[in-house]
Amino acid sequence: MTAPDWDQQMRSRLARGEESALGELYDQLSPLVHGLAGRILADETAAAQLTREVFGHLWAHPEEFDPAERSLRSWIGELTHQRAVQRLRRTALDAEEISDRVAAAQVQYVVAALPPTLRQTIETAWSDGRTYQETARQLGISEQVAKQRLRLGLQLLASELEFGS
Repeated sequence: MTAPDWDQQMRSRLARGEESALGELYDQLSPLVHGLAGRILADETAAAQLTREVFGHLWAHPEEFDPAERSLRSWIGELTHQRAVQRLRRTALDAEEISDRVAAAQVQYVVAALPPTLRQTIETAWSDGRTYQETARQLGISEQVAKQRLRLGLQLLASELEFGS
């Protein structure tokens, strides 16, 4: 089953009130929601609460998700992001700190969604400030492949962040 078909099927099952659909979604996507909420809010308790809120909202309003517009994963990520930012705005944090947290969370979310080989190459290069040559040696790939993966990964990252802004 293709992703759009699965997304449509999950929306239909939620609309029919199938609790098992919510359970499947929670099992599959709660690490994403909790991780994103945790990175933005920097508070484990608040992230856990927001995770419950996001899935509660999806359960109560499955019609808000339109599989023709985007994937369920993207929609849930966006909903999590919006709710976490709203929660931050209600706190006494200054705007610069909110902006920094949001930007960092967006980057982490996009990098986590990259294909595994691109993600691994980018994470290896940036975790310790490695050059593409050092990254190639660390991963046991050619320098050309490392350079190509980094370039493609960064292009995808830039375009996704530009689209999400």
